[in-house]
Order: sequence, then C-alpha cells, then structure tokens
Amino acid sequence: MASTVGREPDGVFARERQQQIAAIVEARGRAHVGDLATRFGVSAVTIRKDLLVLESERRLVRTHGGAIAIGHNRTELAFAIRERLQRDEKTRIGAFAASLVSDGEGIALDASTTALYLARHLTTGDWQELTVVTNGIPIASELAGHPGIAVLMPGGRVRYEALSLIGQLGGSMFRKINVQTAFVGAASFTVELGLSDSMEEEAQIKRSMVAAAREVVAIVDHTKWGKVAAATFCRTDHINTVITDGAAPAEMVDSLRKLGVQVHLLGPE
Repeated sequence: MASTVGREPDGVFARERQQQIAAIVEARGRAHVGDLATRFGVSAVTIRKDLLVLESERRLVRTHGGAIAIGHNRTELAFAIRERLQRDEKTRIGAFAASLVSDGEGIALDASTTALYLARHLTTGDWQELTVVTNGIPIASELAGHPGIAVLMPGGRVRYEALSLIGQLGGSMFRKINVQTAFVGAASFTVELGLSDSMEEEAQIKRSMVAAAREVVAIVDHTKWGKVAAATFCRTDHINTVITDGAAPAEMVDSLRKLGVQVHLLGPE
C-alpha cells in the first residue's frame, strides 16, 4: 500500500506542508510546482499558494513553474527575481530618493532593482528638463518617452542577469557629461569597505558613475548591510547620503553618521 504520509487529505496541516516545502527548496536549491504537488498529493493551485506564503516570509523566491532558494552563497539572482525581494523597502527607498531629485539636473542611476523603483517614482513627476543616465535596460524603458525626461545610455555588452550594459565602452561616456547625483544600489555594504558588487564588470560602470557625480547617494535596503561582495566600487568616504529602511544595523548607522554621512531610515507609514 502506498504511503499517505504528508498528504493533505490525511490531516497534514498546510503549515507543516509549507515547512517541508521550504526544507526541500533549501536542500535542493529549487523545486517545481508539479513535483511538489505530486509529492504532497495536493493540487498545483495549493502548492502555488504555499509558495506565495513562503515567499512573503522570505524563505524562497517564486519563479515560473516553481521556486528557488535564497542562498547565502548565491552570488547573484536574476533581475526579475531580485526585483521582487524586499519590495516594500525598495518602494519606500525609491520614493524618498526620487523626492531628492530637482528639475534641470542630470542624475545617474545604476542597474540595480532599487534604482528601478526610484525610476518608477520619477515617472509621477512633472519634469521640464531632467536628464537620466543609466546602464539599466529596464530603467531606461521605464523612463523612455516620459515628458521632460531625457534618457542617456552608455554603450557596452548586454548582461542578461542584471539586464544592464557593461564594459569599457560605457565608462568613457561619464567623462563627458555633468552628473549632479549618482544613485547607486549595491550587493553589499560595510563601513570599512563601502559599496560593493558581486561582478567586477558591473562595479566598473558604477565606479564611472561615482567618479562623475558631485554627490553619491547609496540606495540599499537592510539585507545588504554588513556583507562584502567581490568588487568594491565606492568607498564610504565618497558617499554623501544613504537611504535605507528601519531594519538597518544600528551600530553601522551610528558609525556612518559619525563619519558625516547622512542616513535616512525609512519605516512603514
């Protein structure tokens, strides 16, 4: 007789099934809806609801047809997946960062998902002459055609994982334009090393942005704090402002403020 352990009709609560699903995804790195439905003897709709609950708890990330683990050793997740992480925090950070932009300025946005949230808030503004330089393809698409916003993109190779343009061609552009403020996200952020990225090629274009800008604003949610990625692109002493959420480590916030860095902690309204 086939075992019915773990099947919903025999009394396994949804929470227990979700815990088991989370363990499977963590152990294997990924799981498919169909396989999970077969394993637990429930419908695909039920599994998708379980995955939605687990994603809201930040225990995994839903993908088309299944889910993947949020591994600590994962160097980079695809852009579409990263965009859905810390959505509330990025929304608040993007809105506040957009409020710092003035008409007539030239600003630089990197290809981070947080910068995309900033760009979305820029589209709600009434602009006469705002210039945005970005290597982020989704950001350029978001802003393109909006009245009063001119979008400039550097040349380079298209990088699928970040939907960005990278390479030596892009760096030269920033030596020819005036940038008031560079808004940059990061994979990691420490007081000692500053902002860093998981890929050197991505860090190269961000260094060019930082070097061209009069002010640097870091837009980093709390999950990036206290970690170190492979390539540093902006030292802490070059950062003017940090915009983050209320869960940022208090000790790091205090250290930054003592160094003269302005830190904005944004909590839920």
